[in-house]
Amino acid sequence: MTLKQVKEHLATLDTLQFQLPDGTTVPSHFHVTEVGQVSKDFIDCGGTLRHEKVVNFQLWNADDVDHRLQPRKLKNIIQLSEKKLFIDDRLEVEVEYQGDTIGKYHLDFTDGKFQLISTLTDCLAKDQCGIPEPQAAEQSSCCTPESGCC
Repeated sequence: MTLKQVKEHLATLDTLQFQLPDGTTVPSHFHVTEVGQVSKDFIDCGGTLRHEKVVNFQLWNADDVDHRLQPRKLKNIIQLSEKKLFIDDRLEVEVEYQGDTIGKYHLDFTDGKFQLISTLTDCLAKDQCGIPEPQAAEQSSCCTPESGCC
């Protein structure tokens, strides 16, 4: 979901809810402690130089259980961040939230709630690493040493 889409959804809401992948919701007294722009330059395992840029929200639960962040307040925080950090609202949004460790999630919107979608690591250069595509591995009925799947 892009930052522009987040702002559009915020304009339609009376209350703000974020739902975790397991169906539980982030406690309603959460804070958005950061709205930022994160850039990452890296080389994948195949030697390709890559660049990623996303908007990042960090959600945090405080002991202040009377706190309720309203959609309009979050929209104001976003607008200030766009102005001060020159954020492009076409960028994708990722969300950080504390579980056993800091989790990083993609964002979606369903049934009046922002949905935190689990992220996964992946090899970006499977063709360079000799990793077979899933459908090729599924088509083979056995694994031979030259197939690269063993």
